[in-house]
Amino acid sequence: MDDKNNSHSKAHSGRAVGGKDDPMSKPQWADSLRNLYDSVVDEPIPDSFKDLLAQLDEPKNDDAAGGGAA
Repeated sequence: MDDKNNSHSKAHSGRAVGGKDDPMSKPQWADSLRNLYDSVVDEPIPDSFKDLLAQLDEPKNDDAAGGGAA
């Protein structure tokens, strides 16, 4: 079983550094993916979502009514 893993890793280690097949080189689509991520992060939060977050931040009435440990 180790022989298979060693032969597989040897095949990958023979690739030229910085070449097209180098697994450590930056893929061509990486910049596009980063731009898409940045555009999603920069989108404004919808008002309905802000309202939901505000509701979740409000304390529940049951907790304020003196509900203690049982």
